[in-house]
Order: sequence, then C-alpha cells, then structure tokens
Amino acid sequence: MIHIYKKFIRLIIAFIAILTISFPCSAAEYQRENPVVRAVRKVSPAVVNINSEYEVRRRANPFSRFRMDPLFDSFFKDFFDPGFEKRYKRTSLGSGVIIDGKRGLILTNAHVLAKSATITVILNDERKFDARIIGADPDSDLAVLRISSKNSLPAIEMGDSDDLMIGETIIAIGNPFGFSNTVTTGVISAVNRSIRTDSAVYHDFIQLDASINPGNSGGALLNINGELVGINTAIYAKAQGIGFAIPINKAKRIVSDLIQYGEVVQIWLGLTVQNLDKRLAQYLKAPEHKGVVIKEVSRGGPGHKSGIRDGDIILSVGSMSTPSIEHYHTAMKNYAKGDIVKIKLWRNNKEITVSTKAAVFPEKLARELGFKLLGIKVENLSLTKRFQYKTYAKTGVVISEINRQSYLARIGVKPGDIIRQIDEMAISSVKDFEKAIVKYRHKRSVVILLQRSDQSYYITVKL
Repeated sequence: MIHIYKKFIRLIIAFIAILTISFPCSAAEYQRENPVVRAVRKVSPAVVNINSEYEVRRRANPFSRFRMDPLFDSFFKDFFDPGFEKRYKRTSLGSGVIIDGKRGLILTNAHVLAKSATITVILNDERKFDARIIGADPDSDLAVLRISSKNSLPAIEMGDSDDLMIGETIIAIGNPFGFSNTVTTGVISAVNRSIRTDSAVYHDFIQLDASINPGNSGGALLNINGELVGINTAIYAKAQGIGFAIPINKAKRIVSDLIQYGEVVQIWLGLTVQNLDKRLAQYLKAPEHKGVVIKEVSRGGPGHKSGIRDGDIILSVGSMSTPSIEHYHTAMKNYAKGDIVKIKLWRNNKEITVSTKAAVFPEKLARELGFKLLGIKVENLSLTKRFQYKTYAKTGVVISEINRQSYLARIGVKPGDIIRQIDEMAISSVKDFEKAIVKYRHKRSVVILLQRSDQSYYITVKL
C-alpha cells in the first residue's frame, strides 16, 4: 500500500513539472529590474536639461514687403542698417550632468552654451535654476556651469574611460529635441576615434552605435554600473546611427582647469616641434611619418632638464603616437601642471624614453614670445601714449616697436597702431596681450583687431 502511495506522489510531481514547462509563469514573476534599469534609476536625478537663450540681430529692409529686384533690395537693406535692425530671441536646448552636488557644478558641451545670454537648468524633479558659466573650452567642447541650491543636489559617480571594452554595453541619457531624460542603450563601437568636421579635427573620442541628436549633447554616457564614462556630443552631423562621446578621463583634467582658472591652461615643456617630411627624415635617418622633430629646446625648460635635444624625434607622448604637430598638441592636452610626461624619442637610430615634469609657460618669456611670433612689442595705452600717437582708441595696447622683416610690417602696420583684440580675447593691457600670446601660441594663425586713428581693421596673421 505504501509503495502504491509513493508511486502516486511521483506521478503528481511529474504532472506538475510538465504543466510548469507547458504553461510558463506570468510576466510579473520574471526579474524585470535588470542592470540598465538600476543604472538609469540611480543616475537620472543627476542628468539635467539646459535651456540657453540668446539674442539674434538681423538687418531689416523696410521695403522688403514690396517686390523688388534682389540687387535693389540688397542695396536698401545695407542703406537702412542699423536703424532698421530686428532683434529677436532664440533658444538652444542641451543636456548636462551634475558632477558636484555640494557646489552645484554641472558638466556639459561648450557648444550648448554658445552665444548664451541667459541659461536655465531644469532638474529631473522639474526644479529650475539660473546658471552661470564657470568656464568653457571650445577646443575640447566642454564647459562647466554652476547653480545655487540650499540643499545638496544629486551628483553622478565618476567612472574610468581608460578601461572601456569594444562591445561593452553603454547607456546614454539626455534630452534630445527637448524630451527630458530620454534613455538609449548600445555598445562601444570604437575608442580613440578622430573626427574631422568643417571647422576642426577632434581626437580621442568614444564611438557608440547610438546616434546623438541635438539636445542630447552634453548628456551622460554610462557603463552598466551607472558610472559616468563619457559626455555625449553631437558634432558629426553626417552620422546616422553613430554617436560620439568625450572620454571622462580626458574631461576630468579639463574640468579641473575650468573650475580653478576659468579656462584650460596649456602645459609647457619648452619644446618647439615641426612636422617630419621625407627629406628631413632621410637627413636624420629617422622613420618617415612616425613623429615630429624637435627644432628648438628652451634652455632651462622641463625638456632641457630631462635631456631632450634639438633634432630628437618625438614618436609618442604617453600612450598616444604623434605623427603630426596636431597629434602632438592633442596628446599634451591630456596633462596638467606637475604631471609626469613620458616621451618616446628617436635618437641615433634607436628609440629611447624620457620622463619630464609638465610646467606652465613662464610669464617672463611671454613678451619675448610675442616679438618672436608677431615681430612687435607693445605698451599700455596711457594718456601720454594717446597724445603721442594721436589715437582715438579708448582700450587696447599700443605697438611701440616692430620688426621690419615681420609680416605685420610688410603689410603696413607701424608703431602707434592699437591692438584691441586677438581672436576672441579682448586686449586692454600688456598683461592681456601676453596672456593671448601664450594661449594661442600653438595655433597656425590668429585674427587681430587693429585700430589706427578712428578706423578699425581685422588682420589674419600666421604664427
């Protein structure tokens, strides 16, 4: 009897097992809270919506409502400017990430804030704050904002972008087209990607298989643990189904400078480099197109102290190869003052590695550099100088000396002319002039706003 009972029990268990296989559990019994859900829930409060408003001015033709010849219409448009100038406001949308809740610091893209007059930050819980720009760096497309709150704000946890794996799952959060806290997932497609646009070449980007749309740029790129590994950026308009992000390890150094100085401070090793062409490579018995050649080492500079010599060829800086000047300067942007920079050199038909300590450009050398690059010396625009040179300028620096062999001298610039601006930087003192020279010393050219008497001119000068 007991034997029959046991056999019956086994039959019932087998029948229940068959039913379980044939009729799965309801969807509610599955584990729906996966790592993506947990990461998004953790990070969403720290991702913000950024509304920036700026004024647009457009010349208006009072006769434009009449049908006229285009040439005639254009003539009158210029004739009535600026009395018939239209002004209207335009709004730009973007995303940002709170990186310091106590101080209210927000990281975003620099292009999100371009031309902005007023900036409003909207949190996930719909609280609104007026924001001010702490610093912006167009070269890296990064900017830092600050908002004031009585209570500490939710902040994101920083990750490590150096150990990203191709194929690794990532999560992008932002506000594409104003749709707040939109979440997309994908994988890492590539790292260390270079992107060429109409205006510049950007290096060291993370490529992902999710497109980044207007309004989504400045948002967070997360790993599966909800850690910030990149800042999404929409700089490649031709891309479809492709997104790019700035690695967070690259952003950390830039953010530190923006918070401390309001701008990115370029490091100085005391090395002047040039591209290595075929003829020079043969003369130096060096591998062609694999490095940049050092044409001058500043005496007493960090490179000189480390034993670097004129004629050495830089093959790489840290982990980044340097086949061109652009690659060399990009690699240098990954370092801050005091960092140890490892440089691989080609010297006497062999590779050697040296380490040098990064410094900032010495202020005492700025005036000398200005004469070397532009062929001019300047002085503050005092009352005496205004009278001496009979100038109407109220701000700027006066050119006191000019090298007759310089480009500026050849196009007619002379002592007494006033420099009011270099690129986007306004010049009101010798200190401003020297700061601009140091800041733009690696550029191929700068635009100078020059004033003579009551006339102003823009001049492009190669450096």
